[in-house]
Amino acid sequence: MSVKAGKRKMSRLAWRETLEFYAFISPWLVGFLVFLVYPLVSSLYYSFTRYDIGTHPAWIGVSNYVNSFQNTHFLNALWVTIRFALISIPGMMIVALGLALLLAQKLKGINIFRTLYFMPSVMPMVAISMTWFYVLRPDGGPLAGLLALVGIQAPRFLSDQAWALPTLMTINIWLVFGGYMVIFLAGIKGIPAELYEVANIDGAGPWDKFWNVTIPMLSSTIFLNLLLGIIAALQMFDVPYVMTKGGPAESTLTYMYYLYNTGWVEIRMGLASALGWILFVIIMVITLLMLRSSQAWVYYEGDRK
Repeated sequence: MSVKAGKRKMSRLAWRETLEFYAFISPWLVGFLVFLVYPLVSSLYYSFTRYDIGTHPAWIGVSNYVNSFQNTHFLNALWVTIRFALISIPGMMIVALGLALLLAQKLKGINIFRTLYFMPSVMPMVAISMTWFYVLRPDGGPLAGLLALVGIQAPRFLSDQAWALPTLMTINIWLVFGGYMVIFLAGIKGIPAELYEVANIDGAGPWDKFWNVTIPMLSSTIFLNLLLGIIAALQMFDVPYVMTKGGPAESTLTYMYYLYNTGWVEIRMGLASALGWILFVIIMVITLLMLRSSQAWVYYEGDRK
């Protein structure tokens, strides 16, 4: 066989393998293009239009973006979401890390407690929200009944502006801390025991070992949980939708709930698309800033010389 004939045969073989490759991945590729790329590109186009589904989109340029920042409901939803994130994320991190440190102990039956603490994270959020809605009822709710036994009038947790958002923050922490706790637990298990042995030889106390060994070695895990927590908090929708519908007086109107109302209640899909892209830019900027700042405080095992 000549060299030229061999090259043609190899070329046909390579072409056949390429066709087989794309044939095998075609189900995923079609799904990726139809259910991700197409909606993404379409939403970007609709964000520059006036579109209500029933009529053809009308191009209006950047008006949706400009009008959003002049809308008091948008600004209020953004401020509510920022407050929600600023309080619930540190609370979640503290609870998750504290429990992870406790559950990392080698005690009999510790796996039972790990399972119990993790359970809220794998249960349907809507079902849990409805359960809490019942528990917090000011008239006839279990919590109101318990407080009445000691002579305390239960506040209106979900219908009082002063209580509604803090209540949702607390419920959200209870709902999500289990997943972050598991990530912290994995990070704690990965810390070399030799580091604690050296700290003991140096006479370090529990606080010194926690601050100078545990926290630095968990910095990458803290970074991951912090980033995931910020992204999740900025997209909070389920809990306020089920429990408060954004009330009272928009005190729990989160950004995603406002976006939902704009798109599916008011049927202003063009504006809703713009709101989605504004949130995308906000999350992207925060992510890039965190990645840049991580060089100063996040330690990775591969960094050790």
